[in-house]
Amino acid sequence: MRTPLAWLLLPVVVAGPGGVALAQQTNVLQERDQRTHPVWGPRGMVAAGEPLAAEAGARMLRAGGNAVDAAVATTFALSVSLPHSTGLGGGGFLLLWLPGASPALGRSHLPECRQARGRELPLGRGSAVGVDFREVAPAAARSDLFLDARGTVDRQRATRSLQSTAVPGTVAGLLLAQRCYGRLPLPQVLAPAIQLARRGVPVSRNFSQSLQAGSVLLKADPTSRQLFFPGGVPLQPGQRLLQPQLAATLERIAQGGNAGFYAGPTAEALTGLMAQGGGLITPADLRAYRARPVMPLQISFRGHPVLALPPPSGGLTLLQLLRLVEPQELYSTGLNSAATLHPLAEAMNLAYLQRNNLLGDPGDTPIAAERFLEDDAIQRLRAQINPSRHRSAVELLAKPALMQEGSDTTHVSVADRQGGLVAVTSSINFAYGNGITVPGAGFLLNNQMDDFSAKIGSPNAFGLVQGRANGIAPGRRPLSSMTPTLVFRPDGSPWIATGSPGGSRIITTVLQVLLNRIGVGLNLAAAVAAPRIHSQLLPDRIEWEEGISADTLQLLRERGHALQRAVAMGAAQSVEVIRGGGSYGVNDPRRAWELAQPE
Repeated sequence: MRTPLAWLLLPVVVAGPGGVALAQQTNVLQERDQRTHPVWGPRGMVAAGEPLAAEAGARMLRAGGNAVDAAVATTFALSVSLPHSTGLGGGGFLLLWLPGASPALGRSHLPECRQARGRELPLGRGSAVGVDFREVAPAAARSDLFLDARGTVDRQRATRSLQSTAVPGTVAGLLLAQRCYGRLPLPQVLAPAIQLARRGVPVSRNFSQSLQAGSVLLKADPTSRQLFFPGGVPLQPGQRLLQPQLAATLERIAQGGNAGFYAGPTAEALTGLMAQGGGLITPADLRAYRARPVMPLQISFRGHPVLALPPPSGGLTLLQLLRLVEPQELYSTGLNSAATLHPLAEAMNLAYLQRNNLLGDPGDTPIAAERFLEDDAIQRLRAQINPSRHRSAVELLAKPALMQEGSDTTHVSVADRQGGLVAVTSSINFAYGNGITVPGAGFLLNNQMDDFSAKIGSPNAFGLVQGRANGIAPGRRPLSSMTPTLVFRPDGSPWIATGSPGGSRIITTVLQVLLNRIGVGLNLAAAVAAPRIHSQLLPDRIEWEEGISADTLQLLRERGHALQRAVAMGAAQSVEVIRGGGSYGVNDPRRAWELAQPE
């Protein structure tokens, strides 16, 4: 039987917290004195929430691949080993920084690679670029898609029907990044995922329990029922999840690239299902889909360059929050004290107010992202924070001056031996998406159409009440909270890659990891493991994790906050490049997926 320790001997993170530290006041001795410590790897690091998928990325690093190869291999493998969280039927965002400037394998002549080069952001001795592979509304989508005859949002249709599925982008986005910036041949990068699908993934106790929890949804679809409930009962711990149809789909992608998914047998299976079941996606929608290279947004936080992606990613809101709280002396007010959490929650509410009302797909709603980050704009927002009293959502929503300009997801962070960094977040939205598996292709479909504003003033499944800028329209990409993030040292050298699943709580999860690391001086492991809060204006409350003290909660109530205890927030898989050589990695203990190992 393989023990958990065996995984720690590989350049891959699969369990337990760990650490490094840097705030301007901290030093190596302080880092060593903290309770938790990171896994170290001499030749790079892959941080992912499932060990078989993380090992797929580690294989790429050992074979001479770079961080892009490893991140792409890991994400494809996660689509096999954690099908409830991500998959070929979803979408997401990728952010990379690599030393040097030239795309790998002499592919700079390809049009999409030339376009990516035009979006690169020079930083230090390398450059960064993002890939937006968010799902797209089909051509047949319309603004009232999910409204019933009374004008009420039909939640079943918005989340559990084929109409809830937007055109998937995961395959196009991962292949674009690997084609333009990877080193290894695509079949080699996809080989681990294909092998996992073909040979089967051992079922963990957690996965078996998630199948039981989702049984009503999954059993409603005959293909999902056959895949996950052989004999009418959910797969049990120690059994293997065999996915031969998914293996065949992955093989078509390995041999044909985008055409292996967006055309041919896979596309025919998907569009045939849509035509049969009243879905919207057509062959023309699949042919038209393109992943978008995007230039990252950049700010300086406590002297550190921080990169995130523009809308529809959640990166703009993250950077806005970092700028809002930057003057606060977190080190002196104390981690998770009321003096720290009150202004933090108030800043969250202000940032979500602007996000929910002003942001959407910049493809047809021009967004001057830099305006949200300018000094004057940040100072005006910061001035709205009352240091001693909570400002209610009713009060904030009544102030027009401020209106001027799922939680199942996976995140992978990778560092390679040259210091290259990749952060990639992908999702199918809800656990198991809409519960529908494509017959003959073997992957679950997303229900990301629910991330649009189905009706102005009506909350989506995450409680977000969003504006017209995020309304449903053909070809648009819904607003997302996914926030892959890279942090650099003041000299421009690579330092941290992080991100998280968690629906609307992704942005605040990443925010607190960075504040704990840079502002408080916790090492990376402690920064990831520390209790978190979340506030998003509506519902008007602070959600808090176990570990926030009763005294702190009482002080927050006295300042006017409503409080609600929440389940664990996010799973911030993170890596860190070490100056002396090698990398650290942390797997967030909130979503430790035990792998059942047969004797």
